[in-house]
Amino acid sequence: MPQDTHQSRLTAVTDETFAATVLASPVPVVVDFWAEWCPPCRAVSIHLAELAEEFGDALRFVTLDSDENPRSTRAYQVMSMPTLLVFSDGEVVGSIVGSRPKNHLRLSFARHLEG
Repeated sequence: MPQDTHQSRLTAVTDETFAATVLASPVPVVVDFWAEWCPPCRAVSIHLAELAEEFGDALRFVTLDSDENPRSTRAYQVMSMPTLLVFSDGEVVGSIVGSRPKNHLRLSFARHLEG
């Protein structure tokens, strides 16, 4: 999503930086696959920026513009926007397709930090 004051902890990734930023991350990573033409993506990005502050360094949040980065979008078979994929140790361990309330997102992400 376009950067604004709500997104200080969200990092944009590209097809070129995906492996180093997401797959090689020592902490779990939430990847927000979004598109400029997607109104629900905007609401989700605000929730993610707020959750990034809450989770701090325990969980990393990144965004990927699907239209500008088709290789990563195809590789993970993302068909709908927004799609959130949770990666741990380079593997997809969770996914959420579509807009969800912030509390639903918080609980879903917290599960990936337990045990």
